Amino acid sequence: MRWPWSKDRDDERHPSWVDPANATDWKRYRDPRNVIPVVILTTGALLLSTFYRSYLKRIPQAINIAPSFWRKRSLFGRVTSVGDADNFRLFHTPGGRLAGWEWLPWRKVPTTSKELKEKTQVHIRIAGIDAPEMAHFGRPSQPFSQEAYDFLNSYLLHRRVRAYVYKKDQYDRAVATVYVRRWLRRKDVGLQMLERGLAAVYEAKTGAEFGNLEAKYRSVEERAKSKKTGMWSGKKKDYESPRDYKLRHGQATQST
Repeated sequence: MRWPWSKDRDDERHPSWVDPANATDWKRYRDPRNVIPVVILTTGALLLSTFYRSYLKRIPQAINIAPSFWRKRSLFGRVTSVGDADNFRLFHTPGGRLAGWEWLPWRKVPTTSKELKEKTQVHIRIAGIDAPEMAHFGRPSQPFSQEAYDFLNSYLLHRRVRAYVYKKDQYDRAVATVYVRRWLRRKDVGLQMLERGLAAVYEAKTGAEFGNLEAKYRSVEERAKSKKTGMWSGKKKDYESPRDYKLRHGQATQST
């Protein structure tokens, strides 16, 4: 006779079918054959994510450039429009053709104005130079402003450039030294404009950006002055710098 509170020997010999399902085999999780692949895959995924965010993620506007990016990195892309003689818009193509830009179907640079919305392009202000002002808001243009614009437009439009960015200015533009390939040689765009007398060295009490090129820019400007090239071809007493022109017309000291 079995007492009600006594254990059934059959229960001891035959555990419930639910028990194995609830039991955790911790040995399996500690097995190096399982742990090592998981660690490798997780680490690889994190590294790929970091690499993508740092080098392959497209930057749509200057306001999207991270603080750690300024003065340390550059933007590579195609020039989509030239707004004035010292600024333009760039469609950022990180990684260039190696990353599939312009040959993979889903990595094409837009060509229509509808596709090229303002929020998809980085507005670049060329560092270290100030070009003659074109006519704006009823104000007359400066001498050689059209020549400067025509040169920059023909020199950069639809070309791939690299911009070494320094800071964001008050107009949400990235101030940068810009390079373009011409006849297999890398050309400093700002320097080319100074050589042709189509821009002056940027003058401001504070906030001027040159990278480490200020001395070189000033030397090239002096050479253009001595040769009376471009905007230096007139009489000295008639010359008005772009900065003085903007101040006379009540604009901010920051170049537009």
